[in-house]
This record gives sequence, C-alpha cells and structure tokens, in this order.
Amino acid sequence: QVHRDPRFDDLSGEYKPEIFMKTYSFLEGIKKQEKEMVQKQLKKCRDVEQKEKLQQLLNRMTQQEQAQDKQQKLRERELSLKRQQRELAKQGKKPFFLKKSEKRKLELAEKYAELKRSGKLESFLTKKRKRNAIKDKRRLPPQKNL
Repeated sequence: QVHRDPRFDDLSGEYKPEIFMKTYSFLEGIKKQEKEMVQKQLKKCRDVEQKEKLQQLLNRMTQQEQAQDKQQKLRERELSLKRQQRELAKQGKKPFFLKKSEKRKLELAEKYAELKRSGKLESFLTKKRKRNAIKDKRRLPPQKNL
C-alpha cells in the first residue's frame, strides 16, 4: 500500500477554508477549554520554569486566536465585496475591482474604527507617532557640533 500525503494529493480535493471552518468548528470549543485549563494551571503553578512555559503556551494560543479572527474578518470583507460585484453585475453595471492600496485603506479605516470603539485609539496613535519619530531620527545624518 502506497502512503500518500493528503495535502499534495488531488484525490483529497481542493482546500476551501470556509468548508474547513464549518467542518471543524467543534475544535474552537476544545481550544477554548484548553486555554482556560492552561490559565488555571498558570495561577496554581509555583515553579518558575514551568510558569514561564505555561505563559509562552498561553501567549501562543492567544496569538493563534487573534490571527484566526483576523483571517476570518479578511474573508468576510472579501465575500462582501464579491456580493457587491454580483449586485452591480445584475444591475448591468461594469464590475469595479479594488486595488491593493484601496483595500489597505479600507482595512486601516476599519482598524481605526475598531480602536475608537474600544477607546484605545489615542494610545495607539501616540505609540505610532513615537515610532515614526524614532525612524525619522535614524534617517537623518548625524549632526556635528561646531
């Protein structure tokens, strides 16, 4: 019997993230339970090394969660754009496709709106200004004192 890797074999079908998410949606609940369990262990733990490992694991779990949410939002945005394109086509208008720069602008506007809703916009902008000021200082040639 020949072993085959389903990731690269045509017999396994085409990967569609929407179908994958629907099929394995039960995993989200399991991941949530695991995260809560790690948090409880972290509170109980006394050993410094073990605590550090648990903290790293917790950080990785939260980062994966955030990345998944970000990807989901991106998929939803693309789907809404496709729906708009279909509606315009039904009305007899020419399809209008957004450029990458325009998509980025929309994404940035959405991010600012989200930050404003959560009340973290000011702190985000101050941090961004500081980062830009540091970058500008690096770009300038060194000043000579005469």
